[in-house]
Amino acid sequence: MSLMRALISDVTWGSRLAPFPELTQSKDPPHTGRMEEAPVLTPHVYWAQRHKELYLRVELSDVQNPNISIKDNVLHFKAQGHGAKGDNTYEFKLDFLEPVKPQPVHKLTQRQVTITVKKEDNAWWPRLTKQEKRPVFLAPDFDRWLEESDAEMELKAKEEERISKVHVESRRPKDPFGHLKKGYLFMYNLVQFLGFSWVFVNMTVRLFILGQDSFYDTFHTMADMMYFCQMLAVLEIINPLLGLVKTGVIPAVLQVFGRNLVLFVIFGTLEEMQSKAVVFFVFYSWSTVEIFRYPFYMLSSIDTEWKLLTWLRYTIWIPLYPLGGLAEAVSVIQAIPIFNETGKFSYSLPNPLNFSIRFSIFLTIYVFMIFFGLYINFRHLYKQRLRRLGPVKRKMN
Repeated sequence: MSLMRALISDVTWGSRLAPFPELTQSKDPPHTGRMEEAPVLTPHVYWAQRHKELYLRVELSDVQNPNISIKDNVLHFKAQGHGAKGDNTYEFKLDFLEPVKPQPVHKLTQRQVTITVKKEDNAWWPRLTKQEKRPVFLAPDFDRWLEESDAEMELKAKEEERISKVHVESRRPKDPFGHLKKGYLFMYNLVQFLGFSWVFVNMTVRLFILGQDSFYDTFHTMADMMYFCQMLAVLEIINPLLGLVKTGVIPAVLQVFGRNLVLFVIFGTLEEMQSKAVVFFVFYSWSTVEIFRYPFYMLSSIDTEWKLLTWLRYTIWIPLYPLGGLAEAVSVIQAIPIFNETGKFSYSLPNPLNFSIRFSIFLTIYVFMIFFGLYINFRHLYKQRLRRLGPVKRKMN
């Protein structure tokens, strides 16, 4: 009986283990430790050529910091961008048919990457790559595509245009005093820049040290340099009259006459005006404009341009000219009662008329002329700004 019970117990225990095969033997295949490699994504690339250059257009948008290089005559491209497979890393290689220069030039736009590659020899290629079969991601750029005969005609037309331009320039008479004129204009603008810079820097330093107290003795500390600069500014009327510069005479007359009237007549002859705070605002607005205007003309006289300075010269007048004009108008309005009281510059007609023409009447008219002159200068400067900087382009969604 005990033997029978032992056999029954063994059978029962074995049946309990049967539903758990992991306790007996594993049937899973062995783990190799290898991971599947992600496929390489290639963008759509379009190409065209001329005798001297190759043009590639990569259809990727929102690309930043692409890695583009040429090694052993093979173009390597890799970049993160938005292509046919969404936002991913895209790359490709092109083994060129003939030797090229290893300095590709690329340009990023919002929708694509353009690459220009120089050929070592000026020749027309039957295809782009060494391999005869065209890569699946490569296609002709029909927007720039030309046949060899058309490219030769384009090249010939450019050469004829270059030769014609050389002939026109050679027939143009050279100005024997050209270098002298450039030297004169450079020195004039340099001197004016240094003078107004001295005024601007000194007024700024005094403002930080003395605060509002610097307003009331601005004339006594800055007048001599301002006299010098404004007397020299009369040349800005003479220069266009002599044809040394191509600019309007009327805007120059309005600006020079207006400033000199305020400086020499309003401030210079009335001691009561010399201690007023308005002198500070007039001098500061003038000098701020000129420390950008004169360096621009100084560089222009030697055919040099600094883009930031160009933008400042044609932009900073927008807030400063109204402020300067307003300060000039305030100074004239404050001076009118003083001229009425003193009778300075008034003219009395002889008897029997016994009539006097007060200078304050002219100043009252001049207040309105200030804003008319501002309008003329604004229109003139705005046209100049459009020519140099172009209209503001609105971004289309």
